[in-house]
Amino acid sequence: MRPTTVRTLAGAALLPLALVTPACAQSAGGTARTAAAAPEAPATVCSAAGTLRGTHGEQAEVSLCADTGAPRFGITAPATCRLAGVRVRYACRTEGTWKATRSGRAMGAGTLPGSGLYPGPGTYEISAAVRVRSAPAGVDLKGTVHGTVSLTAPKAKPTHSVTVDRSVLRRNATTTVTYTIHRDSDDGDGNARLGMIGQEGTGLRISTADKRCVNPLVGRYPSKTRLAHSLDCTVTELQPGHPEKLKVSFTVGSTCSTVVSKLGYWVPKGQDMFTGNMLAGPTLTCR
Repeated sequence: MRPTTVRTLAGAALLPLALVTPACAQSAGGTARTAAAAPEAPATVCSAAGTLRGTHGEQAEVSLCADTGAPRFGITAPATCRLAGVRVRYACRTEGTWKATRSGRAMGAGTLPGSGLYPGPGTYEISAAVRVRSAPAGVDLKGTVHGTVSLTAPKAKPTHSVTVDRSVLRRNATTTVTYTIHRDSDDGDGNARLGMIGQEGTGLRISTADKRCVNPLVGRYPSKTRLAHSLDCTVTELQPGHPEKLKVSFTVGSTCSTVVSKLGYWVPKGQDMFTGNMLAGPTLTCR
């Protein structure tokens, strides 16, 4: 039987996803016009995903939920547990892995709870291999559950982006790469932080003369040990039409290393603490 899609509130300030019915207004000339639909508020959409049952009658009812309304969407698997013949329901701890598809195409995967970039509106098939436990109820169950959620929120337009002028590092050589950080929207401010990290143990060294960057300091004070294969850079003057550039050198020995990057940025909304976002940057390969 196909699971039923249900909708729940993620918090007092969040509204359920719903298609907004446009209001119609009559112009002075008598022509009916459709008002623009209001943007959707962030929401959590849940689907009943299955019931896990134990050998002694214990059971766990599991749902799969997806958050929308931001550049990322979160996947969670809340559950309630109970023992055989007991009406009381207990809160459960859920862990495991998830994957999501849309029209048969993979759209994300990870651990629970987890998140990925929001791919946009559509019907998503979500499956999860879960372990559900409840100490008060003595429940410890494993299994795979499936749910379907229909998401209608539009895909958020990117406000920031990162590009590179080259993406391949050379073995036994130093390659200089220029990262360009863009803010393409009036939303947010000029602050952003770009991090790069290579594979530990390969001998990769990342360096720059740019004073806005530093190799991360590790260990307890007064340690002065820094990660040579990682670099953190902070820019503060990002404006639309005025990108910031960072020139970074990668020294590779006989063992190749890929380098991944991630951009963090802040979109202030008063004192809201949940307006920061992380954007995956370019990956450098090596040969």
